[in-house]
Amino acid sequence: DAPTISIFLKPPGVIPPGGSTTICCSCQYGNGKFMLYKDGYLSDTPKGPGSRAEFSISNANKNDTGAYSCHYVDGDTVLARSETVDVIVQEFHLPRPVFSVLPGRKVVAGAYVIFRCTITSPSAGCFLYQEGQIKILNLFSKEKDYFNLSHVHKGNEGRYSCQCFTKTTSFKWSAVSETLDLVVR
Repeated sequence: DAPTISIFLKPPGVIPPGGSTTICCSCQYGNGKFMLYKDGYLSDTPKGPGSRAEFSISNANKNDTGAYSCHYVDGDTVLARSETVDVIVQEFHLPRPVFSVLPGRKVVAGAYVIFRCTITSPSAGCFLYQEGQIKILNLFSKEKDYFNLSHVHKGNEGRYSCQCFTKTTSFKWSAVSETLDLVVR
């Protein structure tokens, strides 16, 4: 069985110039090294050995934008490659959205949860993020500013946030909302 690598941004979302994010990679094997690639080229010094590695981007600028992936290597052998995660560095032009969860941050398994992302900017769409997930969970459309999660389970636990954008000639972004931790009992 080939090992699999998970990769995600902490915190998730588009980051502003001067901002920071961490690219987190983990693999269930513990004796290899992690190498970070950006757009197909080696981007950072290898880290390891171990089952986790974190690569920090601080004081970000446009040159940090790109598609990043982790390779897990043992000597010259690549044991596994992760999916790619996109780092996007953009100025924020929209107000920061207000993020809330109903009925609250602590719910019982099987409950019905509503995430709401509200922004004063008309015609904005918003993304829902869950830390630790490579994929954006959901797009809040212009028509509705909420996302329903029915029958929540332990796997839905985690740290959530949202971020909004408008697309006219180019994308304009908001800052990421405050984060909310969802606890499922």
